[in-house]
Amino acid sequence: MSLFDGIIGNSSEVDNSTIEKELEDILIPEENVDLAFKLVRDLIIFTDYRLIIADKQGITGKKVEYKSYPYKSISRFSVETMGHFDLDAEFKIWISGATEPAESLEFRKDKNINDIQKALAQAVLNQ
Repeated sequence: MSLFDGIIGNSSEVDNSTIEKELEDILIPEENVDLAFKLVRDLIIFTDYRLIIADKQGITGKKVEYKSYPYKSISRFSVETMGHFDLDAEFKIWISGATEPAESLEFRKDKNINDIQKALAQAVLNQ
């Protein structure tokens, strides 16, 4: 079911040790993955220090753009839930001094958007 969920836009939680191995060249020494979600091919990763969005590109997904947001630079974020006729949810993140969102992620029929919002709230508010 999780492969099907990923194809239709739902996020699924991913094993932290798998993500740490995949990001061994990106993570700094002593940085640990606290929580990770897969959204189709992309990843939303919460570490001790920052939020990392791994945007896999191209047909094979070998090209990856890693966007790193230190928790202290995230000034606000929003969650727009699904409605009766609007079948997708949206998660937006703003960094300090920006008027437009730095990141905008769409979820379809997703239950994990609330888990992602809670994880980000905890990380940002504990800084």
